[in-house]
Amino acid sequence: MLVAVGGGLLALWLVLLAPLWRARADDLTAREALLLLPDVVRLVRRLAADGSLPRGVRLRLWLLLGYLLLPIDLVPDVIPVLGYADDVVVVAWALRSVIRRAGRDALTRHWPGRPAGLAVVCRLAGVTPD
Repeated sequence: MLVAVGGGLLALWLVLLAPLWRARADDLTAREALLLLPDVVRLVRRLAADGSLPRGVRLRLWLLLGYLLLPIDLVPDVIPVLGYADDVVVVAWALRSVIRRAGRDALTRHWPGRPAGLAVVCRLAGVTPD
């Protein structure tokens, strides 16, 4: 029973990660992808502090930051690959929701990183980069 549940969870996360893998930029290396995480966290923090965005959007972003800071995850981080995959999926869903409501201009205005990273985040959020 435990193996079946574990296999089902693995299959679910692979299905959820497939769109994220497709959304990555072709020239983005694994090292650059790891460096993208601090930029995304800074982006979320900057967007959450932007008073010009709707209150509901800012609330979602603060909740996302809280989720990322909590040691309790949907899938524990001690599980290789899958442990961090849930964070990626949650961030992608939240950013997609926020950017669709706040607009691409808010994303580009607050993006702290390189243009290649912004292109990946835009693709994850379902918007076209400039």
